[in-house]
Amino acid sequence: MADEKLTGTKSSRRKQRKKKTAITARRKKEFTYRGFTMEQLQEMPFEEVLELMPSRIRRTFTRGFNDEQKTVFDKIKSGKYESVRTHRRDIPIVPEFVGRKVAVYNGKEFKEVEIRPEMIGHYLGEFSQTRGTVKHSGPGVGATRSSKFLPLR
Repeated sequence: MADEKLTGTKSSRRKQRKKKTAITARRKKEFTYRGFTMEQLQEMPFEEVLELMPSRIRRTFTRGFNDEQKTVFDKIKSGKYESVRTHRRDIPIVPEFVGRKVAVYNGKEFKEVEIRPEMIGHYLGEFSQTRGTVKHSGPGVGATRSSKFLPLR
């Protein structure tokens, strides 16, 4: 009888533990960039946001853009266009770009990229890969000594 009580309490404790773990559902974690939320980043002056960026991007902005980069940067920033097509892969992504679409040229075609908060601090070119995966088939006839003896179809 005492054993039944113990097993009953053990199982009830186990059930309670299961209920607790089942209740706590995962909440989507809010995006932060170096401790600041998206809203805070968009409210900050551009100079303060620039201080949070990696050194290479800070250097890009302090040296200034050339004319082509400046026009593309302003087009993306304005938000007037549904999608901006560009060959300029060296433009840094800033918080003002989030939610915009940019079609970046990869050497063959324009890859459309929707800018998400996780992309802040990177360059546009990082999201339009220039090299594809190579898939090789079997060796051709005459490629190796043993392939000489393969029956031709």
